[in-house]
Amino acid sequence: MPGRKIVAIGGSDAGISAALRARELDPTAEVTVVVADAYPNFSICGIPYYVSGEVTHWTNLAHRTAEDLAATGMRVLTDTRATAIDVPGQSLAVTGPDGNDFSLDYDALIVGTGAVSARPPISGLTGPDALGPKDGVHLLHSMGDTFEVMDSITIRDPKTAVIIGAGYIGLEMAEGLTTRGIAVTQIEALPEVLPTVDPELGALVHAELERGGVEVVTGTTVSSIGRDGHALTVTAATSAGESLSRTVDLVLVVVGVRPDVSLAADAGAQLGDKGAIVVDAGMRTSLPNVFAAGDCVVTHHRLLGSTWLPLGTTAHKQGRVAGENALGGDAVFAGSLGTQVVKVFDLVAARTGLREHEAHDAGTGWIPVSTTSTPDDHKAYYPGATPISIRITGDTATGRLLGAQLVGRRSAEISKRVDTYAAALFHEMTVDAVSELDLSYTPPLGSPWDAVQMATQAWVREHQLDAQRRTVTV
Repeated sequence: MPGRKIVAIGGSDAGISAALRARELDPTAEVTVVVADAYPNFSICGIPYYVSGEVTHWTNLAHRTAEDLAATGMRVLTDTRATAIDVPGQSLAVTGPDGNDFSLDYDALIVGTGAVSARPPISGLTGPDALGPKDGVHLLHSMGDTFEVMDSITIRDPKTAVIIGAGYIGLEMAEGLTTRGIAVTQIEALPEVLPTVDPELGALVHAELERGGVEVVTGTTVSSIGRDGHALTVTAATSAGESLSRTVDLVLVVVGVRPDVSLAADAGAQLGDKGAIVVDAGMRTSLPNVFAAGDCVVTHHRLLGSTWLPLGTTAHKQGRVAGENALGGDAVFAGSLGTQVVKVFDLVAARTGLREHEAHDAGTGWIPVSTTSTPDDHKAYYPGATPISIRITGDTATGRLLGAQLVGRRSAEISKRVDTYAAALFHEMTVDAVSELDLSYTPPLGSPWDAVQMATQAWVREHQLDAQRRTVTV
């Protein structure tokens, strides 16, 4: 006897995770995934490494092949676009690859429409005459975008490029294009690159970009992109009012994303922070029998509460919860800490939890302060030791750890060390208690007190002693 009919919209992290979880828990469930393009379960995060040539073929970006997905028993409808949700009738209207319209009945619907590239108000990038891929001007978020970039690289054979934006994808693409031998100018409107970490740490990434041959221009807002034959001219203004112009062969615009919510919004779903779909901890929307997960929904942050934080790791977890609850389960998304990491040439930058100003703005009554230290990644007497810049943020009232930021060489295991802080944050540990963790040690890889712990000890020395002095003075 057939089980429940589950329909998931979106073939990326959230939609596929939901479908896999539903099939895992109930092999009788009829699970259908509606995918707008031909690339279900592809790693969008891996795109820069395909562009660079480090990933040798685009098919290698697939987490699972079409055959792998079919083997789970789910049905995947590619090149099929969801057009409307009939909430009372519990059906989804779709348009197939042949242009024909049909509908899919559901017992539970999971919306995993993700996010789309933000298009800033730059002259030449908006309006009916906007420049696009055929002109060598690209947004970058999907596999389709990727193929257009690769076509431009093949056809135009660019020697120079401008990247607008210096967030995670912008930085990775700066390295990727440089690896291909393209001279890159990176333009960022904010005062420093990688604005998800404090400027002093972003400056270390800035220096690494320049060491890798990238021209980095910060505090500069692009006003227009123009085309003259093959050449593209990018015009911008610095925060000091000075004009800047670069004539290049290729332009990438990677200034962030926004949630793709039109389908759910048209059906009446409640929207929240940044226009994302409001969901509860079980990924239920305000619509009956409709769940949502991934970059299109608000995120429960364990320190901030409800926010919008598009991350692939979060989408996987939320999708899994949605898939279980679509079967009638009662799973709960435990929440995010915004743990992120990026590699830029030989440098790695990571963060988890809150920066000091974010903790101030949270309205929780915390008294956040930060300490920066530079412990070595392993014992100095063993060759190759390098310093890690670590900034710890904690609450002086309670001693609670609130966040950590790290920048160091790729060899320094930055991603695993930020994970230690993420685990401590998840369990609401104090800064001082991090020293109680039983962490591994051997001279080529660490120290008896790991760098993670030396950084928290520096915070304790500075701020708990200050607190004691203030108490004595009072």
